[in-house]
Amino acid sequence: MRQFKRLKFALHVIAGLMSIAVFSRPASAAERVFLSYGILERSISVSALEAYARTGALDGDLYVYSQYVTPQQLQTLRKALVTRADLSPIAVSQFLYTQQGEILLRRLGEVIQPESRDTGFFAIRGALILASADPEGLTLLNVFRKFPTRGLRIDLQRSLDIAGDFGNLINQTTRATQTIVELARQENTPLPSGNIPDLSVRGAYGFEKETLRLVDRSRGFVQALGRERVFPVDVYLPFARRQALSASVPVVVISHGLGSDRGTFRYLAEHLASHGFAVAVPEHPGSNAKQLQALVDGIVSEVTSPSEFIDRPLDIKYVLDELERRATSDPRYKRLNVKQVGVLGQSFGGYTVMALAGASINFEQLQQSCQPTEIDRTLNLSVLLQCRAAGLPPINYNLSDPRVKAIIAINPIDSVVFGQSSIAQIKTPTLIMAGNADTVAPALPEQIQPFTWLQTRDRFLAVVDRGTHFSALEEGDTPGVPVPPEVIGPSPTLARRYVNALSLAFFSTYIANRSDYRPYLSATYARALSQDPLRLSLVQSLTLAQLDR
Repeated sequence: MRQFKRLKFALHVIAGLMSIAVFSRPASAAERVFLSYGILERSISVSALEAYARTGALDGDLYVYSQYVTPQQLQTLRKALVTRADLSPIAVSQFLYTQQGEILLRRLGEVIQPESRDTGFFAIRGALILASADPEGLTLLNVFRKFPTRGLRIDLQRSLDIAGDFGNLINQTTRATQTIVELARQENTPLPSGNIPDLSVRGAYGFEKETLRLVDRSRGFVQALGRERVFPVDVYLPFARRQALSASVPVVVISHGLGSDRGTFRYLAEHLASHGFAVAVPEHPGSNAKQLQALVDGIVSEVTSPSEFIDRPLDIKYVLDELERRATSDPRYKRLNVKQVGVLGQSFGGYTVMALAGASINFEQLQQSCQPTEIDRTLNLSVLLQCRAAGLPPINYNLSDPRVKAIIAINPIDSVVFGQSSIAQIKTPTLIMAGNADTVAPALPEQIQPFTWLQTRDRFLAVVDRGTHFSALEEGDTPGVPVPPEVIGPSPTLARRYVNALSLAFFSTYIANRSDYRPYLSATYARALSQDPLRLSLVQSLTLAQLDR
């Protein structure tokens, strides 16, 4: 009976598993898809799948399996078979020949194999590239047609092992979220009397935006080989409108994530500027949307260079140097307080702000966690990026900046590149934001557990139930690889509202020295903000023992 249930569950998993392979397609058509489980094996003809996708009719092959799944699951399979990924063969080929692409291919090759039961690594890569070049495009059915052997075998037992690992991670994250929700319910910090303010709405100040072109010629000590670093930065300067501007204007710098640009947090820059902050948003040229597009176009051969782990924090340092210089020569900048700065970053930007706050690259942790056997087993996609830092010379890069007095890290990647010992070095007030449906930088290993490693007294963890890696992002200025709505998740407008409110409360408290904002960094205020479908919880303390329980 247990074997029957596992087989039934395996049939459910296939559609999801193969939608991962929706990045695949090679040559002479496979005629049958074999589903093997130990010594048991059954098969479905590709023609039966084609007929079902085209007409919805179940022939004898497919009818046997249809008894084990719901009508809704069958419709999901039908849609998955013909859903087209709009990726060019150059883009597919470029990615599959990167280190990250080859790691994913090895993982898929354990599950999807030719008839010989050899690894499917090369067959999958060939099928994906050929399918993407076909006029019909990259669809699951077309991948089957291009698979270079007569039969394509899916190892259900290995599929179930991987699905079980995913299930464990999801269950652990769910339990951790429940623990955080319960801890947040126990907190009852009183809010100031009267109406509770909505910190997500625009403030009383106007602002002007200026785009600067910065040229840093001082990068010679990294793998940069003396090259200069040229990058733009948008600066939002507040001005008095309905109330006078402070004589000392607080400064916030925002660092975008991998494959994004400075437009993805435009909404937040405008929001903070309307409340009297000067905001600088640099673009990191080695890990922005243009870099990803260059990979797709075949101009570059890697997602990002290891040196980007050094260049990103140095970009922020150089921006602060430039603001200081202008504060002495440009009347519009003279009010800026560049000695007490807040920085916010998302994903790779989350790494960036933590490095600026004192977390050093942990080469011992990287060596341990980035062994091929470890990488091939991980379900945490962000580790593939973090392990790029292992390509750096293992020296002390001194990336911290004493001007940085408070940080917000949204969906940060940090578990391997920093680890517990480096994160414990952070002494500045820290707010970590996580989405428990993040499949790129999973909340439990990348945000929730690292929060317990923080030793700073002023620390906060905000968890958005059903939030994803993309929930807080606005569409950027540079067209990039499109992200499907299902991956973005529900109600990104609500997620951005949370970011606006919490960022204003946090930076007002720790950068603008406004103690009247401190009560809004509380579970009580988070409950007042929280709405369906993205429920928000905030805690100030969490231990590994509480997570274990």
